[in-house]
Amino acid sequence: MARHVDVEDLVERARKGQPRALARLISLVENASPQLRPIMAALNPLAGRARVIGLTGAPGVGKSTSTGALVRAFRDRGMRVGVLAVDPSSPFTGGALLGDRVRMQDHASDSGVFIRSMASRGHLGGLSWAAPQAIRVLDAAGCDVVLVETVGVGQAEVEIASLADSTIVLVSPGMGDSIQAAKAGILEIADVFVVNKADRDGAQQTVRDLRNMIALAGDAGWKPPIVPTVAVKGEGVDDVIRRLDEHHAWMEESGELRRRRLARVRDEVEAIAVTALRERMGDLHGHQRLDVLAAKVLSGDCDPYSAADELIAGLTGD
Repeated sequence: MARHVDVEDLVERARKGQPRALARLISLVENASPQLRPIMAALNPLAGRARVIGLTGAPGVGKSTSTGALVRAFRDRGMRVGVLAVDPSSPFTGGALLGDRVRMQDHASDSGVFIRSMASRGHLGGLSWAAPQAIRVLDAAGCDVVLVETVGVGQAEVEIASLADSTIVLVSPGMGDSIQAAKAGILEIADVFVVNKADRDGAQQTVRDLRNMIALAGDAGWKPPIVPTVAVKGEGVDDVIRRLDEHHAWMEESGELRRRRLARVRDEVEAIAVTALRERMGDLHGHQRLDVLAAKVLSGDCDPYSAADELIAGLTGD
């Protein structure tokens, strides 16, 4: 039996930056708690201020190290920062939670930073299905910036672009797969390219490869800058922040920021509706209505599309 949640108290404590309250809210989101509706109703009027920045790229490019370096830079500005690090493993292993905490341990005792690992739970696209609402929790709780670090699964990570205001695509020297992934689609979602580990051989060649691909892409209004960094030393991170600021200013001026955020909310509403319909569909397995329609299709008295239309009409009351 679910424990009762005092929504008003929980939201108020989260607004004060209490990490346990934030953790509880995100756990309720991940577990699709029945109390999620009043929680979101309370949080939504408080959200809409945070900048959401996504970090993606192939495994080994230094996403967690770069995330930690960005956290430090934003904290130097006095900004509150939330981090969602999506774990590709089982939600029962806790594997990435330990890894993320080790790589970002410098921020563990900072009350202005909240770091949360989320299990992808089999969701494709490099994210957790609960990520949009977890972002809203951090936004409403007063975070100025929310950094979303994806799992590192290559080309499937393009989904981050639908959640972030600005998307950083990280590559590193000598990783041909990273460039191939960019050619296959990640190029299209990058707002800023970061060539991490730029003190290694081949860094300049990687920058040239990316520059050539960007030139081939034509004029799309915003041309992604390429920033070399050595995140483990903090080198180049200020340049990344500057480029992110420039991109944010461009989005506000061009109307792109509102367009992206509107699309994000539209996708979220659609996903919630589809999930609710899927749950109702699950209740139909073995139900007489479905059995009757299946028998009609099998006998040739009805085609599967007409049967599906009839089933949906029954679900929606049309």
